[in-house]
Amino acid sequence: MLGASGTVGRRIVDRLLDGGFEVVCQTRNAENLAHLTGRARVDAFDPRNADRLGAFVQDMDAVIFALGTDRTGATTLFSEVTAALIPAMKKHGVNRLIAITGVGAGETRGHGGFLYDRVIFPLFTRKRYQDKDRQEDLIAASDLNWTIVRPARFTKGPISGPVEVHAEVGQDTHLKRITRDEVAAFIVAQLDSDRHLRQRPFIGHP
Repeated sequence: MLGASGTVGRRIVDRLLDGGFEVVCQTRNAENLAHLTGRARVDAFDPRNADRLGAFVQDMDAVIFALGTDRTGATTLFSEVTAALIPAMKKHGVNRLIAITGVGAGETRGHGGFLYDRVIFPLFTRKRYQDKDRQEDLIAASDLNWTIVRPARFTKGPISGPVEVHAEVGQDTHLKRITRDEVAAFIVAQLDSDRHLRQRPFIGHP
């Protein structure tokens, strides 16, 4: 689990542990996951360190990529880590990758609702998604069993109604919000499913 101490990562880890999974967590600062002592293995390192990343994925059955950044400027974090992760997974025979990008990646751009499309994306997340596009291209070009999950804008719940899942984004497809708990539940469900294998599901509420 890359990015285990993030707001979504923590929720994914909790669900995995509650489901009886053995979880190995990456974070930059072990103190952020001190509450997991005795429940999960925690490795503290910069995910751009290729050597540490290779050792981290060894003996795993699947990798969940939930890294995030608060930077509004240009970044190469997502593509840089992914470029090192893919060969590391292949070297150690790990084939399943589930990565979280979000609304603003690829064809979901312009489909997040008025507030996100006209304010949040151009002012705060546009440059981040330039690198997430590069990340998605790297994953899609690999021969891994990948799923790229694109959540709508995060919001606090609860939200009524089921989460919509779109394998393809139509002209009239607009998803405006989703809770972090809903994203975590969707991610964990993919570990035992091949329904969205080699797909980029866009998930959220209209």
